[in-house]
Amino acid sequence: MKTLLAVVALLLAAGPAPAQEAVPFKASELTIETAAGKSFHFTVELALTPEQQQRGLMFREKMAPDAGMLFVFDQAGPQAFWMKNTLIPLDMIFIRTDGTIANILEKVPPQTLDPRTSEGPAKAVLELNGGISRFLDIKPGDRVVHPLIAATKG
Repeated sequence: MKTLLAVVALLLAAGPAPAQEAVPFKASELTIETAAGKSFHFTVELALTPEQQQRGLMFREKMAPDAGMLFVFDQAGPQAFWMKNTLIPLDMIFIRTDGTIANILEKVPPQTLDPRTSEGPAKAVLELNGGISRFLDIKPGDRVVHPLIAATKG
């Protein structure tokens, strides 16, 4: 009983848990074009500000099959993500400046702090439901088409 009281006292002293206030995101359409000639369309939320990028998909319990989140950075560089407070497994698609996919991390486990990194510089990262990349046969070298990512071919 004393242990329980001590734990309750510590929790009360620490104050309330941080609020999980909603961070607003704008939605946009995105297409992935595969080397096999297929196109897949997604509705993505845009994580453009530091606040949006920090929040990402944290605290979400589900996501529509054709939904995702696109993180776009001011400059291409090594990118590292973790899954703190993320409740669903995700595929992380690291995207080069020209829109080609550098690498894909599939079914990244939720609620982990292990850094998940790009292979080389990435301008953007697309997060989709875990397993969708394999299901749709999306691979490195395929192209992500979105107005915030260069759409040059070649």
